[in-house]
Amino acid sequence: MSACIVGWHHLKFGKHEGRDIEDMIVEAAAGAMADAGIEPREVDAIYLGTFNGGFVKQEFPASLVLQAHPDLRFKPATHVENACATGSAALYQGLDRIAAGRARFALIVGVEKMTEVSGEVLGGILSKASYLREESASSFAEIFGHITERYFQVYGDKSDALAMISAKNHKNGVTNEWAQIRKDLGYDFCRNVSEKNPVVAGPLKRTDCSLVSDGAAALVLADLDTALGMKKAVYFRAAQHVQDFLPTSRRTVIDFEGPAEAFKRAYAQAGVDLADLSFAEVHDCFTTAELLSYEAMGLTPRGEGERAIKEGWTQPDGKLPVNRSGGLKAKGHPLGATGVSMHILASMQVTGTAGPLQLPGAKLGMTFNMGGSAVSNYVSILEPLRA
Repeated sequence: MSACIVGWHHLKFGKHEGRDIEDMIVEAAAGAMADAGIEPREVDAIYLGTFNGGFVKQEFPASLVLQAHPDLRFKPATHVENACATGSAALYQGLDRIAAGRARFALIVGVEKMTEVSGEVLGGILSKASYLREESASSFAEIFGHITERYFQVYGDKSDALAMISAKNHKNGVTNEWAQIRKDLGYDFCRNVSEKNPVVAGPLKRTDCSLVSDGAAALVLADLDTALGMKKAVYFRAAQHVQDFLPTSRRTVIDFEGPAEAFKRAYAQAGVDLADLSFAEVHDCFTTAELLSYEAMGLTPRGEGERAIKEGWTQPDGKLPVNRSGGLKAKGHPLGATGVSMHILASMQVTGTAGPLQLPGAKLGMTFNMGGSAVSNYVSILEPLRA
C-alpha cells in the first residue's frame, strides 16, 4: 500500500444527548486534522462513513464535514456505506484515491447516532442488512441467534466460551477512556441468565450483544512520501476487502468464509502469518462473531475456537491479544464509526501511544471489520512507519 495514517481523533462512544451527527462529525474532523498537524486547505478528498438507514433524519451527510472549517469548501466529499463495515469502507476509498495519485491527504470520518430511535425501530433498521427476500428477522440479534444455534448444533454448546469472550472484553474496556461501558462484569454475570442479563435471541444473552451507541472517529491518510516527513505515521502492510453473497442460503455462514478469505489475502499481501502479529482488533458485534473470527483467522481449526479463549490465547498477556480496546462489546458499536475506531486503536498500539491499553512490544497489528453476517469483510495489517 502507498498510504499511511498520520493523525486521528476519537470521541467517547455512548449516548450523546443534545448533539447531532453534525456536531460529532465536526469535532472528529477538526481533531484529526489538528492531530496530523495539517491545515484544512491541504485536504484533497473527504470520505464520510455512516450507515444511518433511518437512525436520524439528516440524509446527504458528506458535506457536513465541510462545517469543520471554511477551507474545506469545494473539496470532493463522498458518503460511503457498507453496513457495519462502513467505517473501513470509507477509509479504503481514501487508500484507493491516494494509491491512484489523486490525493496527498485524505480525511476519513466515521459517525453514527443510533439512540434517537426506539429499540424496536432500531432493530428493524439493522435487520435491513440481511437478505430480506429470504431472511425474516426483527433484529440482527435474532439473525446471529440463529447463527449461534447452528454453530452449537454442529460443534456443541459453547456458551461457556461466549461468556468468557464477553467477560474478557468488558474487563479490557475498563481502561479504555472512549468505551461506552467501563465495568468488569465478570464471567459469572456474563454466563448466567438474570434480570439484568436476559436472553435476547436464541442462546444469546444481553452480554453477548454489542451496544447501541452514538459516536464518531476520524483519521487523516497521507501518501507514503508525505508521511515520511510527518510526526507520526502508520503504514498499511495489507488492506483487503472481500465481499460475499448476501443470502446465507448461498454460503455456510458458520464457516465465516468471507472473513477467512480476507485474512488469507491480507497475510499474503503483508508477507506475514498469524504468528507474526502482536494483536488483533476484531468485529465482535456478538460474542459468536469473535469466536468465529478466531477460526477464520487461523488461530484454531473450525469448531475449536473455544480453545483460544479457554486457554487464554486472546487475553492481553496471551499469544494473540484480541480486542484489548474492549471491542464492540464494551467500547460500543456506532456503525459508521466502528471501522475507523479500530484503525485508530491499532495505530495507537503500534506507535506505543495507547496509554493504559498499551500492549508491550506491539509492532504489527490487525483489524477485522465486518458488515452483516460476514458479508462485507475488511482486514488491515498495520505497522509503524514513524511513531
